[in-house]
Amino acid sequence: MKVSKFIFLFLLVFQFSFNLYAQSKTIDKIIAKVGGEIILYSDWQEQISFMKNKQGASLDDPSCSILENLLIQKFMINRAKVDSIEIKDEEIEQQLNARLEQILAYFNNDFQKFEEYYGQSVADTRERFKEDLKNQLLAERLQNKIIGEIRVTPEETQAFFDRIPKDSIPYFNSEVEISEIVYKPKINAAQKKAAKEKLEKILMRIRNGEDFGKIASLVSDDVGSAKNGGALGWMKRGSLVPEFEAVAYNLEKDSISGIVESEYGLHIIQLLERRGNSILSRHILIKPKVETEDLKLAEHYLDSIRNLIIKDSIPFETAVRYFSDKKAESFNNGGQLLNPKTGTATFETGDLDPDVFFAIDGLKVLDISKPFVSTDLDGSKSYRIVKLLSKTAPHKANLKQDYAKIQSAAKDFKKNMKFQEWLGNNVPKAYIEIDPSIKALCPEVGSWILSE
Repeated sequence: MKVSKFIFLFLLVFQFSFNLYAQSKTIDKIIAKVGGEIILYSDWQEQISFMKNKQGASLDDPSCSILENLLIQKFMINRAKVDSIEIKDEEIEQQLNARLEQILAYFNNDFQKFEEYYGQSVADTRERFKEDLKNQLLAERLQNKIIGEIRVTPEETQAFFDRIPKDSIPYFNSEVEISEIVYKPKINAAQKKAAKEKLEKILMRIRNGEDFGKIASLVSDDVGSAKNGGALGWMKRGSLVPEFEAVAYNLEKDSISGIVESEYGLHIIQLLERRGNSILSRHILIKPKVETEDLKLAEHYLDSIRNLIIKDSIPFETAVRYFSDKKAESFNNGGQLLNPKTGTATFETGDLDPDVFFAIDGLKVLDISKPFVSTDLDGSKSYRIVKLLSKTAPHKANLKQDYAKIQSAAKDFKKNMKFQEWLGNNVPKAYIEIDPSIKALCPEVGSWILSE
């Protein structure tokens, strides 16, 4: 039995993509049966469309590879059921909730937009995908039984690397590892007072009959929501800062709050609608201004911390615990930055934020930058110092510098071989039927057929 290289381990991450189901359905028929599982023509075509949209123009038609992947998926589901693998209802609900929340986030938690796009309610969507998710978890559980305990030794890693043709050894760009200390400038009392007075005047205008949405679009410092008249979309309890939620969830429909202070600034909130634990609200945000003098004080403060570290009065890692902003993503990693692309601590220099890139330019390993200002995602300013933990020059992959990457690739290769071996031993024992017209389009899937 031939197992396509296209397959690698998953495949079994189903196209649990809601995008597929927002499309119109193709005229349907069963094109294959694997034990008690079926493959529909529409499912095949939807995954083909999804792959083409994802990859763009491609020299290779993915149709037959996708069909082979579907056969593997259905075989794994059927085998998991035969082996009596169980998935608890709580696990299905937990993962279903997480995935629906992720999709809703794309619609700014707006249930109405979700329903308009998918043509059904969130509740109906939940029921529709529950069985799909259960099947995915069954297949993943079986996969883990097959290859979950795979390990590779240093000798296997060496052998894997030695088998790579010399002209195919990958080339790695310069990479760095970095730690940081983040400090937010303190806002002085005069600016807090000015922001509050400004918002009090805005609140008076609204209570005198001016349109909340129009004012929000003109004056709110929350640029994202201001474009929508201050609308935040549907939000579940726990997704907003506590100070905001405490007020918003206690408002009557269409009523307007007084001034609410949070870490983001000062708000006026209007509750538009509530459904159980979700609210639809809008707000006007006024952020107290950070004056030039406040920025200078922050820079001097962080520079004094840098001097303590350089003089060995305090280790960098200890300084992170005492002085870095606890809300910074790096704080819980001891100050170390993690690459959102890879989940690792290494960055290609081209992937760094420009502020960080220029801060480390010219630093030697273990050097600490001077304080520099950067703009956070919410538009506020922070000062940072960064420590260059490591740096590699551009180079061809080698075991000395890139052992972890090569070991990971060797492990993936070993898992793939084990999985293909398992398929080869078990697929011939299954009942598989494929529509003759489909088999004619993809003759390579003929090796899957035991009887028709």
